[in-house]
Amino acid sequence: MIRPQALPSALAAVRPMVVERAGRLIVGLAGPPAAGKSTLATALAAALNDGGTAAVAVPMDGFHLANAELNRLGLADRKGAPETFDATGYVNLLRRLRAGEPSTVYAPTFNRQINESIGSAIPVAPDVRVVVTEGNYLLLDTPPWHEVRPLLDLALYLDAPHSTRHSALVRRQLTRGLSRDAAHAWAGGSDAANAKLIESTRDRADEILIRGA
Repeated sequence: MIRPQALPSALAAVRPMVVERAGRLIVGLAGPPAAGKSTLATALAAALNDGGTAAVAVPMDGFHLANAELNRLGLADRKGAPETFDATGYVNLLRRLRAGEPSTVYAPTFNRQINESIGSAIPVAPDVRVVVTEGNYLLLDTPPWHEVRPLLDLALYLDAPHSTRHSALVRRQLTRGLSRDAAHAWAGGSDAANAKLIESTRDRADEILIRGA
């Protein structure tokens, strides 16, 4: 398990809430593409589990629209932008998770190998105390994304140096089969535009975490 540099700060923010509050906590982790959100969310959930607090990581990316639907809508070249997600579906899942249903709730995930979402891949059992949900647009204030922030008990924002993120984004696109030039173009185009939008939402976070280079 990778131990991100920001993990101690994230744990310091979450653990007091586990002690002080009853019921399930929904912890949100926002930030620009390739800041390390998925890695930190997974590590945070694992650390909480190791400490005796049942936790699970649930990615917003599970609500990517299918590639076939993006093609139908003419949005394939915008994949990753706010309009390329089922935001309402994500909000509805968070509401179910907050409600603490007596049966297991299943959440979708995103598989980067096939570049598609996979439904009902993550079980959230009734005894899960902390749900760590991560994604780009948790703090966006435009409909329907504006419904996400009030559903979070704690909102963290993970930032990272531009050079670190750009390199990671290029590697991500190379694994999809893009040429190096195309990978750099995507990272500097669609992903860069999304990052600028996301960075404008950081003031809505309760705490800002910084990832090292």
